[in-house]
Amino acid sequence: MKTVFHPANERGHNDIGWLKANFSFSFGPYHNPDKVHFGALRVLNDDTIAQGMGFGSHPHDNMEITTIVLEGAVEHKDSMGNKGIIKPGDVQVMSAGTGVVHSEYNPSQTEPAKALQIWVFPKLRNIQPRYDQKNFSDVMVQNQFTTMISPVKSEETLWLNQDTTFSQGKFDAGQKVDYTMKTAGNGAYVFLIDGNATIAGSVLNKRDAIGVYDTNTFTIETNSESRILIIEVPML
Repeated sequence: MKTVFHPANERGHNDIGWLKANFSFSFGPYHNPDKVHFGALRVLNDDTIAQGMGFGSHPHDNMEITTIVLEGAVEHKDSMGNKGIIKPGDVQVMSAGTGVVHSEYNPSQTEPAKALQIWVFPKLRNIQPRYDQKNFSDVMVQNQFTTMISPVKSEETLWLNQDTTFSQGKFDAGQKVDYTMKTAGNGAYVFLIDGNATIAGSVLNKRDAIGVYDTNTFTIETNSESRILIIEVPML
């Protein structure tokens, strides 16, 4: 087993007033040659968007994009004709493929929005752009991981154009959870949304992350109530 530990306080940071962003990997004004990607995982941005503000229309291509809202809401519009509100419990996926233009705004005039935006390199390039959204609140089970995104089409999960699996769970203190890679040869980037947990000898606090690879399984021990996101990706 090999690991790479990414403490929250070593992330890149950008504050432009309406947007406060933390970057797990090189992005925009933040460049770190040691943190360009973890396998096929290219971007994990932890954004706080001020009320009534957001990202105007901008293009993407050949990237698999996921948005997970932690607090508040994000309004999405795109050139495919999709329009919707993403709230806590929702997960949004978008295959940019040959090209898509979209915007993202905080529709609230009183509360900020907090969201994770995650980019994964595509398995196939130049596919037809695609959008989907699903709420997982009713299927989450305490002290278990719920698969939200998988590499294949399913009624239970969203899917992306890559051999990637996204899982999330909320855990009580004192839990010991084994995670097994869903796709052989993949690595797992474990992002601690909240709480405190020990993984492969490293203690993670809120917003810390650890990449685990060259193993089929690893164990997570929760030292407090914790919310954990696992992004499993090919190691390229």
